[in-house]
Amino acid sequence: MNRQYADLVAPSPRRHRSHGPLVPAGHPAGPAPSDGAPRAGALNVLVVENDPRAADTLLQGLVRHGYTTRGATTGAQALRGHHEADLVLLDLDLPDLDGLEVCRGIRAVSDLPIIAVSARGSELDCVLCLQAGSDDYLVKPYGFRELLARMEAVLRRARVQQPAQQAAGGVVTHGPLRIDAGARVATLDGRPLDLTRKEFDLLHLLASQPSTVIPRRQIMAQVWDDVWSPRGRTVDTHVGTLRGKLGSSAWIVTVRGVGFRIGNPCEPSSDAVPASAGVRG
Repeated sequence: MNRQYADLVAPSPRRHRSHGPLVPAGHPAGPAPSDGAPRAGALNVLVVENDPRAADTLLQGLVRHGYTTRGATTGAQALRGHHEADLVLLDLDLPDLDGLEVCRGIRAVSDLPIIAVSARGSELDCVLCLQAGSDDYLVKPYGFRELLARMEAVLRRARVQQPAQQAAGGVVTHGPLRIDAGARVATLDGRPLDLTRKEFDLLHLLASQPSTVIPRRQIMAQVWDDVWSPRGRTVDTHVGTLRGKLGSSAWIVTVRGVGFRIGNPCEPSSDAVPASAGVRG
């Protein structure tokens, strides 16, 4: 897909708003009917699609039906750009991350409606995707009218659930640990933690999925916007520093060869690594 589609905005609270459609420079969007042009308050759809032709057709079709659009070609772009969307259309076959990883990453920090769009048509693929947090699953090739109907159905369900979701306030609690993503404040036993931006993002990611091991590659994509760099000590260093600031190595558990998960300091795990020792593979 053309690079202009991937100019995604920095994270901010989700809200309904009006954006102009993103199209490649010099590429006309085509004459949109007067009743299908983006309107004030139009919902913003993030299209995550690796196929340039499919993405171009889909983006233009959505604009013609009154949506505003943004595009992404990789999982890393989707993970850092979903914050400004009202709905995500997620292709599962991406060049850097598997779509299921992207779906889990978004769902860990957001109630954003997600519709998976994939050529994978088996029942198992559908089940795995729904278990990963997708709200619906659509197999390619599909009819555009069916896609619109599914989008409307998912958005209706999201609107019904919205009052309860708003009550949560974007705060994650894990024992005495409290993380307010909106205010970007983390406290332990009521005491503020002095965290850098990346330390906060890493801790929030782990605490948002308390029973899940987060793969190292997903951490690099979601916290550092990078899945291409060779394995280094970036994640290890931040994990070690966080353990020190939290006061216990049991807060972050290493699952060797896979990644990390949030721990329970009251029940130290045998595979936890002391803060002073760093982390190995």
